[in-house]
Order: sequence, then C-alpha cells, then structure tokens
Amino acid sequence: MDYKKLARQAAASRKFSYSPYSNFRVGAALLTKRGKVYSGCNIEISSFALTICGERTAIFKAISEGEREFKAIAVATDEDSFTAPCGACRQVLMDLAGDIDFVMSNKSGEIKVLKMSELFPHPFGSENFHKKKKRT
Repeated sequence: MDYKKLARQAAASRKFSYSPYSNFRVGAALLTKRGKVYSGCNIEISSFALTICGERTAIFKAISEGEREFKAIAVATDEDSFTAPCGACRQVLMDLAGDIDFVMSNKSGEIKVLKMSELFPHPFGSENFHKKKKRT
C-alpha cells in the first residue's frame, strides 16, 4: 500500500475523534507487514492525563488482535503543518512497532515520512534492563 492511501485512511478515521476540549482531531492508520490496516483516533476526557492519542489507539487495537509486525503508521490532523507524535506515542511505537515509517499528513493531504528513529533517536527500551545474577 502506498503511503498516500494510508494517509487518506488516517484522515478518514479522524472523523471519529472525540476531542471536545482541545478540538485537535487526530486520525491514525497503522499498516502491518501483512498489509492489514488498523485505524485509530484520539479520545479525550476531562482529565487530560487519561486521554489517548490516535497512534496509541491504533497500535493497541492491533496488538490486542495478535499483530506483532508493522511497516508504517500514518497520522492526519486538521493542521496546515505536519504533526509529529507526542512523547508517549514515540515510546509506545518504538517499543511495540520498532523503527517503522511515520507518515505525517497535513490538512491538504501532503505527506512527510520519517523513520521512528529520527523522531526518537535515543529511546528507553528492553536493552535498558539488566538481568540480575542469581544469588547462590
């Protein structure tokens, strides 16, 4: 699937955004290596700390259905400029999807593609955990 089509799917999922506080609608479309697409949107509640972004909605849906290998994620907003993922989404995407392509789409449908490693060059990850030696 080409990334323009993936970006259009992200834009289509933006209509389901529930963002009554920020009015910042985000749609996401996550492409698996097998070619399946999982969509997501941002969902806000009055306690912003408990809000979920479109990227995390899409990847959590995919993971909960058994997917483990991903190619790209597209995100569409109503902004003139390109919108990069928040810090929480960067960490989640690197942990669960790895160094996939991140496709940003603005309100005109233009796209910009970056690798996750460009957006999040020094992530915290499993290599930060050290196995403790058993005491004898």
